[in-house]
Amino acid sequence: MSAQHANTDPLAELENYLRFLKDSGYTEIPLEEDLSSLSRSGPGSPAPSNLAVSSHPVEDTMIKDRRDADPAGQLQIVREEMGDCTRCKLCKGRTHIVFGSGNPKARLMFVGEGPGADEDEQGLPFVGRAGKKLTEIIEKGMGLNREKDVYICNIVKCRPPGNRDPEAKEIEACKPFLLKQIEAVRPKVIVALGRPAASVLLDRKVAITKERGTWHEFHGSKLILTLHPAYLLRAYTLENRQAVFDDMKQALMELNQ
Repeated sequence: MSAQHANTDPLAELENYLRFLKDSGYTEIPLEEDLSSLSRSGPGSPAPSNLAVSSHPVEDTMIKDRRDADPAGQLQIVREEMGDCTRCKLCKGRTHIVFGSGNPKARLMFVGEGPGADEDEQGLPFVGRAGKKLTEIIEKGMGLNREKDVYICNIVKCRPPGNRDPEAKEIEACKPFLLKQIEAVRPKVIVALGRPAASVLLDRKVAITKERGTWHEFHGSKLILTLHPAYLLRAYTLENRQAVFDDMKQALMELNQ
């Protein structure tokens, strides 16, 4: 045994282990017996290695806990759970966490990729050029009110450097909160904006230009894929504008059924 390991406080080791389990999504651990035996063993004994851990992730138990809560209250719980998040390296360069905005009771939800510079500065999703295009799509194209009729969020809540695609570990750290946002709002229709959002929600690689306009089931909601407003601005062709218009028309029809 190394000198470093011999001098380690087993209670501190256990605390670190529990924090790791919590961050990994576990929520039920039978601690009393193990902690009492650890206390009797004294500081020289190793931490127990046979802790029984529930296999149920946090989002499963929160469904039960929030069954009677209102969507706004549920979203507030999720935001408080996220806290001043440091679960991935994106926290190092952010100005603000960009959690989400809109009506918590909305029947329509838009899920994008991640915050840009304007979003990072203001702490709100889709407020830059792409955000203005999304607002135009919602209000002029669909005849809805952005604040009253939709809820908007991203798959990651902190800005990736240079607006690059989020990396796998960054997505993994944020995905539980995205799922809880969807669970809280429980929209009838979700619109995935662009390839990264569509790939995360479908849990596979998506060729967005080929698969846009397709419908999928997602946790009780209808999910449709479409082009990201930023892509639309970069490739502002009649064909792409018509494609997004057609997708939003489909989304409206589903909402009105």
